[in-house]
Order: sequence, then structure tokens, then C-alpha cells
Amino acid sequence: MNKEITASLDEIEQVVRYLDANVPPNAIIFLRGDLAAGKTTLVQAIAKARGIDGDATSPTFSLQHYYGNDLYHYDLYRISDEEFMELGLLEEFEQDGWHMIEWGSQSLENMLRDFGYDIVIVQITTTNMGRNYTILG
Repeated sequence: MNKEITASLDEIEQVVRYLDANVPPNAIIFLRGDLAAGKTTLVQAIAKARGIDGDATSPTFSLQHYYGNDLYHYDLYRISDEEFMELGLLEEFEQDGWHMIEWGSQSLENMLRDFGYDIVIVQITTTNMGRNYTILG
């Protein structure tokens, strides 16, 4: 699965529909992009499409949020892979659903692939037309 979608914030549902149709129900999705590229915005759109009430916010200080409807959200900006393991967060990936990871390292991605998890990468870049979403899986 390799797809590139350019969408404004008003068109982000195109990205959500593509992910819903093409990503397995149990997957780890690495969200990659610069600061303010729209990683959390994409999680918010997915949560909304799943009928999740309330705001989906970045779990910067709590490290993880569970929104219901099998949607997990992690922000690993300020912790190392070792800290991630020590906190027992690796075990969370055994829970059914989509696990959306912001700021996940390449080494964490490689380790999870080695463990046999379904991994999808969403690279988000800003353009003058909106945002470009490159989806690799």
C-alpha cells in the first residue's frame, strides 16, 4: 500500500477514508512530520469519523491516550526507546485497534516490524495546496 494524497484541512476525510479502507484493524501507524505538520489533526479526524466524542489531543505529557473505538494515540517526543520499554508501553500494542504514534523513532519502528506487527507510515508535509500525506505500508 503506497498512496499519496494532497488535502486541505477541509478535505482530510479523504485521508481518513483511505486509511479506513486500506489499513488492517490492528495496526501501528507512525505519524511523521515536522512540528505542526498535522499529526494530531489527523488523529482528531479519525476519532471524529469513528464517532468518538470529545477532543482528541496530543498526549505530550501523559504519553498515551485511549479514545475508545479501538483508537490509541501516543506522543513519544520526549522519551527514548528504552524509557518506552521500561514504562511497559510495548505491551499496549497487544490491544486490538489502531495505535497512532507521533515522534516514534526508526529503531522502534524496526523493532515492531521484527516482532511482526502491521506497520503503516504516514508522512505529512505542508504544501501551498494544504498537506501532503504519503502513506506507506
